[in-house]
Amino acid sequence: MPALPALPPSVRLAEGRGGLACVRVETPHATAEVYLHGAHVTAWQPSGQEPVLWTSAASRFEAGAPIRGGVPICFPWFGAHPAAADAPAHGWARTTAWELRGAAEDASGDVTLELGLADSDATRASAWPHRFAATYRVTVGGTLRLELAVTNHDDAPVTLTDALHTYLAVGDVRGVTVEGLEGASYVDKAPASGGPVDARQGDEPVRFTAETDRVYASGATVRVVDPALDRTVTVAKDGSGSTVVWNPWVGKARAMADLGDDEWPGMVCVEAANVGAAAVHLAPGATHRLVQSLVVATGAGDTA
Repeated sequence: MPALPALPPSVRLAEGRGGLACVRVETPHATAEVYLHGAHVTAWQPSGQEPVLWTSAASRFEAGAPIRGGVPICFPWFGAHPAAADAPAHGWARTTAWELRGAAEDASGDVTLELGLADSDATRASAWPHRFAATYRVTVGGTLRLELAVTNHDDAPVTLTDALHTYLAVGDVRGVTVEGLEGASYVDKAPASGGPVDARQGDEPVRFTAETDRVYASGATVRVVDPALDRTVTVAKDGSGSTVVWNPWVGKARAMADLGDDEWPGMVCVEAANVGAAAVHLAPGATHRLVQSLVVATGAGDTA
């Protein structure tokens, strides 16, 4: 096991839920929690704000199981593997232990954690058997910045899909709107649509009236407007060709063992991704970076 890096006073390694190792960050600007299991950000709360990330009270915190909520890393595939029915949904990165490589605090008080993951016997025996190195940088401050960088160490090109599957805490999803995807085409994967089917967003923002499971062909910056909490969360992206928007609604929530039956109104997923036609093709030695930044502002604006 590698030696632990020296940590600034604002960062401490702790035992989290289920006995899993986690990193807790406390700065003048924000607090955060990151589990080494999956390099999973489970909490971020800027000073003077309510928690921005949502985690289910029913989530399992145990080796081999994904954490429900926060920001799971979907890699090296998103959703079900297209050719291996027994492969885990959303890949194995979110259920694999990552290495804490370092932590640094800058002059402004923001803290950046660096975590790493590389191919192993287990990953090379999986449905994505390639040699790679992944670096995940989590910067905690008034902005939460997440950067996933993946380098292809194979001798041939590789293809991957990925997402930073962000669960945002909201007052009531039925009053939430997502702005910035107007006019974008999307794949509607919700069962009620008979999908997956191709569709297009109109001139209006995204609203939630039923189970929503959409992959938008857009990497645009979006605003999650939440009247109940009187705030707006801006989700900016780089290296992202897709935006995923998801809420399980009543029936799907009841069918999920790690999500409470009545929790669905308090969360919505809006995530930077590269899915479907936006899949990433990496030449040998090339690196892909997926970046997502979250900023919170008080006030929900005019949602009429």
